[in-house]
Amino acid sequence: AVGSPLVMDPNSICRKTKRLAGKQAELCQLEPEIVQEVAKGTKLGVRECQYQFRFRRWNSTSHSKYFGKILQQDIRETAFVYAITAAGVSHAITQACSMGELLQCGCELTRSRTPPSPTAGPGTEGTAWEWGGCGDDVQFGYEKSQQFMDAKNKKGKNDIRALIDLHNNEAGRLAVRSYMRTECKCHGLSGSCTLRTCWRKMPHFREVGDRLLERFNGAFKVMGGNDGKTLIPVGDNIKPPDKQDLIYSADSPDFCSANRKTGSLGTRGRVCNSTAMDTSGCDLLCCGRGHRDETVVLEENCLCRFHWCCVVQCRKCSVRQELSLCV
Repeated sequence: AVGSPLVMDPNSICRKTKRLAGKQAELCQLEPEIVQEVAKGTKLGVRECQYQFRFRRWNSTSHSKYFGKILQQDIRETAFVYAITAAGVSHAITQACSMGELLQCGCELTRSRTPPSPTAGPGTEGTAWEWGGCGDDVQFGYEKSQQFMDAKNKKGKNDIRALIDLHNNEAGRLAVRSYMRTECKCHGLSGSCTLRTCWRKMPHFREVGDRLLERFNGAFKVMGGNDGKTLIPVGDNIKPPDKQDLIYSADSPDFCSANRKTGSLGTRGRVCNSTAMDTSGCDLLCCGRGHRDETVVLEENCLCRFHWCCVVQCRKCSVRQELSLCV
């Protein structure tokens, strides 16, 4: 994990250029504004990881000592972290292009693209179509994410691990690039749709996180081939993973107890759902240790009123809430 933007302070990535090599160091020297978007993208990915794993035993803690230990392993959770952060970097850079915040890029070029296919529905017959607006230049974001996140690993014992990390990085980027959606706007007198202008937009990042969580749940365990350059799925009659699947080579710890070596904070004191049967339920989250019920008093805004113009004033109300906590 040394030198990884995931465990380094994003604001100091380029100050530690001795840890960086190849395209990473080149981007730091020539395109520091791109690296700023890399930092935003990694934060976006980590926040999404915390959202997707909020009800799981490992909840994507941002504590650097524990988070770094996760990155040093090759478990399913590591695969998700690499994928979601590579996706976050691609998403952040592409968005910065569309917002005009980077000089190197802008809106997607559409001159050579075929016109969009009209969608079925009333009022679309005879409508002229053309590309316009400001489509997201996802290819630029994809390439810059690839340059920075796929920096060459040291050859030797980690060749298989490098192949796995590169595969998961690519799966994350494809979760953005492969699911672009088409948005359109109608033009014409009196609300008619005589001409429709269309452009391509990235999926919302929550959709990217949801899609990668599905891949996490169906992740493939792999092992290195004899040539040291290929990955083979472990098990009988298992189809090879495709480019959008997540892969790993080691089994995850149970994350029930605190263990700094594995990056586990444990689940003692975590809030659980006493009636749920999924990963948020007390039976699974508390690892069979049981839970205790506790009443807490929280303050929240209430009786809010709008005063002209333009202030909203609220009172503070105390609310009692019953919580279940793992023991």
